Amino acid sequence: MSGGGVPLDRPAARAPKQDRSRATRRRLLQAAVACLAEHGWGGSTVAAVAERAGVSRGAAQHHFPTREDLFTAAVEHVAEEWLADLRGHARTLPAAGAVRTRAVVETLVGIYTGPLFRAALHLWVAAADEAQLRPRVTALEARMGREAHRLAVEFLGADERVPGVRETVQGTLDMARGLGLANLLSDDGPRRAAIVAQWSRVLDTVLHSPDSPGTSR
Repeated sequence: MSGGGVPLDRPAARAPKQDRSRATRRRLLQAAVACLAEHGWGGSTVAAVAERAGVSRGAAQHHFPTREDLFTAAVEHVAEEWLADLRGHARTLPAAGAVRTRAVVETLVGIYTGPLFRAALHLWVAAADEAQLRPRVTALEARMGREAHRLAVEFLGADERVPGVRETVQGTLDMARGLGLANLLSDDGPRRAAIVAQWSRVLDTVLHSPDSPGTSR
């Protein structure tokens, strides 16, 4: 302390301010994700996000100077939560066999038809026409795709050295993504369930073909 008794350093005072700043940032990201999922890129402005988050537009721009900064950060936030959600399903999957294969396919389709992916999809569509946004979102989508593929291989216990396995696993992810896109237009649960059931059988056949080393049923 100084001679007048004024603290030279007040970490305890700074901590609550930092906590409030982090909380504000998180509220803005969550509000941006919700805006994207509900209204798409065209209806998602900094002002709309700030109002939804319960903060001033100035506070929003303090954290994210541009609209592109805000929504790129929002989709990075989505990507982390989306991947964390996907990783979390590992604990609930059946042990092995066709039942596990079906559960993995259902999990992947559920992840790709959920609100987090919907928000990311809106930004990807916007990025096609936004030069400033495109390189950021392209890199993010590639990272999400690589990690989703890695997790799918891990969940399925797939041996990608076997001819056709890698392509079929990637086809599973492409199918799930396509169903996520279709889900934007209509929620056709029965048709989706039939596709999941059929694709699960195809995938399981490939995974446990005679060419797969150590195959056991």
